[in-house]
Amino acid sequence: MARVVKVFVTLRNHWKKSTVAACALSYGGHWLYGKHCDNLLRRDACLAAREFGRQQISPQEQLKKATVILNPAACRGKANNLFEKNAAPILHLAGMEVTLVKTDYEGQAKKLMELMEQTDMLIVAGGDGTLQEVITGLLRRADHESFSKTPIGFIPLGSHNSLSESLHILSDNQVKHITSATLSILQGETVPLDVLQIKGEKEQPVFALIGLRWGAFRDVASTIKKYWYLGPLKIKAAHWFSTLREWPQVHEASVSYIAPTLRPPDLPEQKPQRPNLMYRIARRLKNYWYPPIPESPKVEEPERWDERTLSTLELSIQTQNKNPVQTRIDDSLLVLCVRYSFCSMTSPYCPVPFPLPQEGAGFYNIDNEEYEAMSVEVRLLPRKLRFFCSAERREQEEGQG
Repeated sequence: MARVVKVFVTLRNHWKKSTVAACALSYGGHWLYGKHCDNLLRRDACLAAREFGRQQISPQEQLKKATVILNPAACRGKANNLFEKNAAPILHLAGMEVTLVKTDYEGQAKKLMELMEQTDMLIVAGGDGTLQEVITGLLRRADHESFSKTPIGFIPLGSHNSLSESLHILSDNQVKHITSATLSILQGETVPLDVLQIKGEKEQPVFALIGLRWGAFRDVASTIKKYWYLGPLKIKAAHWFSTLREWPQVHEASVSYIAPTLRPPDLPEQKPQRPNLMYRIARRLKNYWYPPIPESPKVEEPERWDERTLSTLELSIQTQNKNPVQTRIDDSLLVLCVRYSFCSMTSPYCPVPFPLPQEGAGFYNIDNEEYEAMSVEVRLLPRKLRFFCSAERREQEEGQG
């Protein structure tokens, strides 16, 4: 009992040191417990991947080839470490032939896609910028019609992973987020996604999966990191100083668009079997004796274009990839305005001219990547690419739809 009393007396006499020691022990214990939980998540993911690797294949069947495009500079230079710890073991245990390609500078992924050979699946490990470079390089290829049928997996390793919330269940735990996204690639379930083709007057087109954003809020978001020293007040400070510099924060633009068109029926993934010989002979004889009456050509109605001159804080043109499994009767994109009663769905088959009335109109954000603002036309490519999607996220989206 005397020892216990002595300990309490010592703690009372040295309460500052005791407080610091208690805080350090609490933080260290919490950190160690978090590392232990992360190791358990990696272990469970590797066990699940091993089941895929143990599946038997026929002697004539080859291993699946997966090409991984990794941006080591993503996530403040931590992407390479995150991939090696969390995603790479899962892919290797799944029994796939993995080819890892690392980018060294911005824009290299576009050039790599022009030279890449056919693969069974393409995996992008990075953020929004890496993903945009990959799909832009892919769709600029001469054989993009056949190459775009390659399923694409997305492992979120960047500072901005806008598409991840459409494909995977979001989690505050980074390890769980990465491992679940990697496992969804092994499960093989895919969803079709729309693509925006954004083309200026001179440059080659840029392709996006989320959309184009232009306006005051975009400009403020690009300056928030300058006020890092203000901590939780940095967002409010960025808006405050932006308002002081420029008021009113109005952007002028002109948009032309047409109404949405009906979505064509889904084509079967596999070609139907050829009918037997007797059926083909009977069909040819029927067409010979009773030739089909040619249909008169349909007169196409002229396109009805609507044009709006906008005075707005923010203008964005977006895809509907936030819920890719939702059943839709038309293919369309969304044109959204802030402080203007305008929200329209436009046709994918005709461009949306987006002329700016003045020079020096600032910058766009195309999938969170900055581009100089200029007159562009935006065209929707419906269901152009197929991405791997987790079964849990698909069920959640179907429930929301």
